Amino acid sequence: MNHPGFLIDTHAHIDGRDFAADFDEMLRRAAEAGLSHIVTVGADLESSRAACELAEKYEHIYATVGIHPHDAARVTDRCYEVIRELAASPKVVAIGEIGLDFYRDRSPRAEQEEVFRRFIRLARELALPIIVHDRDAHERVMTIMREEKAAEVGGVLHCFSGDLAMARECIEMGFFVSIPGTVTYPSNEQLREVVRGIRTEHLLIETDCPYLAPVPHRGKRNEPAYVRLTAEKVAELKGLTLEDVGRITSLNARRLFGIGGKDQSTEIAYRIRNSLYLNITNRCSNRCSFCAKFDDFTVKGHYLRLDHEPTFAEVMAAIGDPGPVDEVVFCGFGEPMLRVDLIREVATELKKRGYRIRINTDGQANLVHGRNVLPELAGLVDSISVSLNAADAETYARLCNTPFGADGFAGVCAFLNEAKKHIPTVVATAVTVPGLDVAAVRRLADSLGVKFREREYAEVG
Repeated sequence: MNHPGFLIDTHAHIDGRDFAADFDEMLRRAAEAGLSHIVTVGADLESSRAACELAEKYEHIYATVGIHPHDAARVTDRCYEVIRELAASPKVVAIGEIGLDFYRDRSPRAEQEEVFRRFIRLARELALPIIVHDRDAHERVMTIMREEKAAEVGGVLHCFSGDLAMARECIEMGFFVSIPGTVTYPSNEQLREVVRGIRTEHLLIETDCPYLAPVPHRGKRNEPAYVRLTAEKVAELKGLTLEDVGRITSLNARRLFGIGGKDQSTEIAYRIRNSLYLNITNRCSNRCSFCAKFDDFTVKGHYLRLDHEPTFAEVMAAIGDPGPVDEVVFCGFGEPMLRVDLIREVATELKKRGYRIRINTDGQANLVHGRNVLPELAGLVDSISVSLNAADAETYARLCNTPFGADGFAGVCAFLNEAKKHIPTVVATAVTVPGLDVAAVRRLADSLGVKFREREYAEVG
């Protein structure tokens, strides 16, 4: 199923002779594959100028300008001025590709390092992110990025070739990790480990065309359309759909490069995998220390900050006709059970259509409402997932910052016990916060007679 405009190739070289004979056809194939934008990357003065010309000509193409480390020995002061002049174009979104290549060593390493430093300084001066080329130079690349304060502008390690530890270090510096078609190569287990080990919210996808074509085109000319094959492999590794990966990585690219502006539209009904989620409030009863929303309201490429709490009509309009989904889940960036009346209204309508209903909750609803609300959900809700998160009141208070004091922990335990009477499937969950005795939480869940599930602290979705 093709969805127009849900993928971005964040690193392509389409300005040269490799695409001269079939440029328009190449763009058509990219559109048919679902690409909304292409970032064409400068690697020297000539290709940087050509990238700018393409970006001016085509609305959906953006450019970057820079000089590859292979050419570091030929960089003069005038080269920096030319790059600065080209970067003034509103369609130029980054400085790059720049960096170090200690594999080919086509320029002396000392000169590569000096040029890399100067381009980072230029990027900071221009407030543009950087696109970093790193081949067999991991340690020096990271050292120079730290010393030159590259984190001030951020950027991406393109065609990433480091290990998982390095990927995490890059992310800590505020950089994205870009996955090329080599993730499909049978021998490249290290890159697949990187993809599995970090959140999709930190990934970009690219072709680096005309090089590094993915399987089954390996050894042939690569082109932007093939970024879809990379996205498919990432989706397989992450247990997500192709649409999930496209949406998330495209949002990442839009945020980094400012492509098409930032999509901050409110989403009430949103999909992850084959489930439909409903975001009906941003209010919470607890203020959990591990909750991501205090940093960012984005989940799997969906921006979930609400302008206002939606009405029944607005929720149903947002749901529309979702087609076949595994379940409908009340779970947004807030505690849905604060709006139990709305849940009951929406669930009543959705059950008529034959949908399975799940609620994700902190289990404080009975304390909030001052009554037992669970009987009101009987026959409407198929499963409920309750954030237990601790095996004792002291730990619960520390992690979840409940406003109910000691009653908060007792309340969630009582909620779980009561839920069994009214809802077919009851699951207690715990976020694997470092230092938490998860086994003790599991034993408590067992004693309450409910199922138990761990939730990863650094969600690797």
